[in-house]
Amino acid sequence: METITLSAQQRTITGKKLSTLRAQKLVPAVLYGHKVENRLLSVPVVAFDKTYEKAGESALVDLTIEGSAPVKVLIHDVSRNPVKGFVEHVDFYQVNMTEKLETEIPLVFVGESRAVKELGGTLVKSIEELEVRCLPGDLVHEITVDISSLLTFEDVIKVKDIVLPKGMEALDDGEEVLISVSEPASEEELAALDEKPVEDVTAVEVEKKGKEDEDKAEDKK
Repeated sequence: METITLSAQQRTITGKKLSTLRAQKLVPAVLYGHKVENRLLSVPVVAFDKTYEKAGESALVDLTIEGSAPVKVLIHDVSRNPVKGFVEHVDFYQVNMTEKLETEIPLVFVGESRAVKELGGTLVKSIEELEVRCLPGDLVHEITVDISSLLTFEDVIKVKDIVLPKGMEALDDGEEVLISVSEPASEEELAALDEKPVEDVTAVEVEKKGKEDEDKAEDKK
């Protein structure tokens, strides 16, 4: 498995002054964990973006702080600016390699479904992340699910059908459906949609205006 690395620096800047840090293309971060003293850090934004693309929030990262020995962390939370979308803050969680943890791992659906390709159905993904428990060393970036077993509209893939990596157990209900295929709409259903009366927008607008005029008149009394 590829080792994912990232370098960080200690920081003393906090609060409103963090904008100066971001102006230097650095992302404010914090490191914490069980029996671990919280540490204020910063990471280069470009390096972090590349690391996050590889690791997501479910793969281990070797975090080196100012040249010290790397510690194993998970990217636990990424806060983004709601308007511009850039990363405003990052939480790193330092793991204990001998203690199992619980997390969610993204599912990646691969292969080709006969029910979709030949029968014209539509894939319905009910779950896109699987909650699991394992040792940190057994974590993976994603779990692959082959959909080639979906031959008919009756076929489904459940949590219990997934082949998990060694040392990992699923916490979701084994009978829960991950993915299925819905049938295409019949000619009768399509015809019924075509026959559905279209709402008269003009009439609705006139009625709405009339109601507003009534409310204004009431307010003046």
